[in-house]
Amino acid sequence: MTEQGDDRPEPHQPSRLAELADAPVVAVQPKPSLAPAPVDEVAAARREFARLLGEFRRTAVLVPFDDHESLWTADFNGVRWICAFSDEGALARFAVARGDAEREWTYRTVLGARLLDVLVPMLPGPGGVALDAGSADGVLFPPVAGIVPDEVAVDLGGGR
Repeated sequence: MTEQGDDRPEPHQPSRLAELADAPVVAVQPKPSLAPAPVDEVAAARREFARLLGEFRRTAVLVPFDDHESLWTADFNGVRWICAFSDEGALARFAVARGDAEREWTYRTVLGARLLDVLVPMLPGPGGVALDAGSADGVLFPPVAGIVPDEVAVDLGGGR
């Protein structure tokens, strides 16, 4: 209120922010040369998998042993999968999910490349590697050319 008793607000100086808020909106169109090119989703997925494969091949992972002191494997759809884990936490989550958290888990650290190039070919029949099995972040490295040696790649007639 003012001294005269009316309900008119006293005038005030608008701030710079208020001026910007009241300014007209001007749409700016990007130049066609700056617009992103359409992405081929299949090619992008292949590049991402190739990146993951390369990282896996260079990384030491944990491979647990079963009760018979053999590498822990699982058979699924005619493929034997060597189960490998990125760290002890991932292995522990796997053990809990199986209801086997109380038993002692023996494991060996193995380079991903050694799993794919040496151990998969030693399996009886087609084989691959399941990294962080049972995890939402798990990855399968199947027995196909470019992942395992050609002589055991099922898409090239290998895999015994």
